[in-house]
Amino acid sequence: MRSSNASAPCRFELRPSRWRIGVLLALAVLAPFAVLVSDMSRAVAWPLAVIALSAGVFSAWRERRQPVHAVVIDAAGAASVDGIAVERLRIDWRGPLAFVSWRDSDGRTFRRSLWPDTLSAAGRRELRLAADRDDAGRRPGPMAP
Repeated sequence: MRSSNASAPCRFELRPSRWRIGVLLALAVLAPFAVLVSDMSRAVAWPLAVIALSAGVFSAWRERRQPVHAVVIDAAGAASVDGIAVERLRIDWRGPLAFVSWRDSDGRTFRRSLWPDTLSAAGRRELRLAADRDDAGRRPGPMAP
């Protein structure tokens, strides 16, 4: 059993999720069927079904080509992505999904999601602790003032 050091930096990789790619491909296959079984005229339904299929496959392809980013959050809450310091690193949790957003030095905002297949349970706990460490003083209380 390892003991944890509260001042150790949190390190993880943002990489494409195989689960998300699979979901996008499943939607790409099912969307044309949904269009074709609707009451839409066949002259409109078939081109729309082809567009839905190609848009879904393109979304899965684009997700697969997302670059892998190495993220480090130090004990003070400062974050870096691929060795470059970033501003406003934010981590939002929606059940088992984590949504990470940050702003680079040029002011561009980047958003990525962490699915359960991209980060181990221990890594998720470490990320929750690192995110709580940074936001502890800014979180509003449970009751109105």
